[in-house]
This record gives sequence, C-alpha cells and structure tokens, in this order.
Amino acid sequence: MTINLQTVNFNAKDGLEEYVEKKLSKLDQYYDKIIAAQVYLKVENISEKENKTVDIKLEVPGDDIVVKKTGQSFEECIDLSVDTLKKLIIRKKEKVGDR
Repeated sequence: MTINLQTVNFNAKDGLEEYVEKKLSKLDQYYDKIIAAQVYLKVENISEKENKTVDIKLEVPGDDIVVKKTGQSFEECIDLSVDTLKKLIIRKKEKVGDR
C-alpha cells in the first residue's frame, strides 16, 4: 500500500508522518487488496480547540473508503479514523465474501 500524506495550513513534524504510516500499515492485516491511502491533515482557522481534521481515503477495488475525523490532536484523529476504517474494511470484506 502506498501512502500519500498532504498537510494543509501547517508543516508536519517528522514523527507525525511515521505515526500515520505505522497506523495505516496495520490495516493490511484486515484486507490485503488496499491499493493506496490518501491522507489529508488540516488545521482549521477557528478558535475552538478541536481544529485538527484528518481525512483518509483508502483506494480499494470497488468503492473507495473515506473517513473524516476532527479533534484536538492529529494523533487522536488518526486513531479514530483507523478504528473506523478497520470496521468498514471488515464489513466490506464480509460483503465481498458473501458473493
């Protein structure tokens, strides 16, 4: 799986990129047909504390899987996104298996 990381309105620190790759690489154990992941990290210009947004698009055969989460830190958003992606991947795999 190839991972493309884009940041909007800020520069990512080194550890953040590795964190994203480590978390997303775990998804391969649930579904081996993942082609690529597009990851967009954004800082919204609002006064609220929850101004970090993570948008992940997994390219898989058939329909792509898209998850968007907002929170106080990118790590929190990435964790929530990966948990949601894991559930969606398992559901997609079960649907494909039923055919």
